[in-house]
Parts: sequence; structure tokens; C-alpha cells
Amino acid sequence: MNRLLTELQRLYAPTAPDNAPAEGQVRALLLELARPADWDALGAVWRGVQADLELPAPAIAVNGVDGYQLWFSLAEPVPAAQALAFLEGLRRRYLGGIAAQRLRLETVAQEMPPRQLPSGLWSALLAPDLAPVFTDEPWLDTEPGAEGQADLLCRLQPIKSADFRAALERLVPGTPAPRVDTASAAPAPSADAGQDAPRRFLLGVMNDASAPLHLRIEAAKALL
Repeated sequence: MNRLLTELQRLYAPTAPDNAPAEGQVRALLLELARPADWDALGAVWRGVQADLELPAPAIAVNGVDGYQLWFSLAEPVPAAQALAFLEGLRRRYLGGIAAQRLRLETVAQEMPPRQLPSGLWSALLAPDLAPVFTDEPWLDTEPGAEGQADLLCRLQPIKSADFRAALERLVPGTPAPRVDTASAAPAPSADAGQDAPRRFLLGVMNDASAPLHLRIEAAKALL
């Protein structure tokens, strides 16, 4: 296995090392700003999660077409609803003035860079100091080197469970904390009341006209 694939799996594979996530749980979170690419705005998120929320830096990428991306890695899988709540909290805190149609918030890792687009251009991971260079052309003309891409990822660390819970509470007060060990835990007598909160949150996101369309769709899928 090459270094790049090893690093991608370490950070973004659905299953964390020695831990099998329950159905509907995720580790990879994507926040994209496009049409047009705007590093000044998305860079504020990248800096804010570190300075304000005391979280590890997410990976920075260009999507190969028209925008920048931040890829967040979680040390332990969390329910998709809580991952979406985290992303929505970041949107509201740092990108409230950005039009919803320019944002994409998802909990999948199927489009991780680097990869070649139908246009022949490439998405790629970027070093923070090079991110502003790609504002006008958020792509690479040629395939990025696998070793260089792996070097960028090997410096990153996933967000620890306790840190994610603390950040989620700051971004979305009252959101139920993610449960790390769900494999054998029996439902508590008050479980129904606890499960009601994420349902209410998802309904709120789905019906929020100011939320990005992708997020509203993901909320609807989670409800189904």
C-alpha cells in the first residue's frame, strides 16, 4: 500500500483503527466553498477551528473545478446528524454571509483528492501557504505527486472525541453528545427523549431556507 493511500485511510476511512462504526456513523466531513473559489472566506474557517475551537487543522484542497475544500477527520465515528450539525455550526459561525448555493457540506469521503476530473484537470491537497495562489484557477493541470500529497496528510491529526464534543457544544448548544461506544450499549430508559433532539435538529435544518441545499438534502436522508 502506498503512503498516500495509507494516510487517506488513517484520516478518512469510514472505520477508525480498531473500531467498527455503527451504521450511519461517519469520520470524514467536507466543507466546500465554490462558484467562485474564495480562500479569504474559507481560510477564516481553517484558522477559526484552530484558534477558536482548539481543533487540529483540517486538510485544504482545491476541487479541480471552481472551489476550495476543507476536509475534517474524526478519531472516532459519530452519527451523521451530529457531523452535519458540526458543519452547519461552522457555516453559521464563519460563513453566515455566504450564499447557500456556493456551499457544500457533506459527510462522505468518496471524492477525496487527489483525483482527475472529466475535464482532465486535477483536484489536489494544498499546503496552507499555497492556498491563496489557486483563487483564480482552483485546480492542477497535471497529476500531483503522491509523495507530496502524502506529506501534507501525514502532518494532520484527527479530531479527538472529547474535543469534537466540546466544539459541537460551542457551535450548536444543546446538541446531544456523540456516543463513542455504541456496539453493545443497551438503550437507557430515557433514550427516546434523547433521540428526539437530533430529530428536531434535522427537521430544523431541512426546513431552514438559509441552509445550503446539500445540507438540507442530507438532513432529509438522515430522517428517512
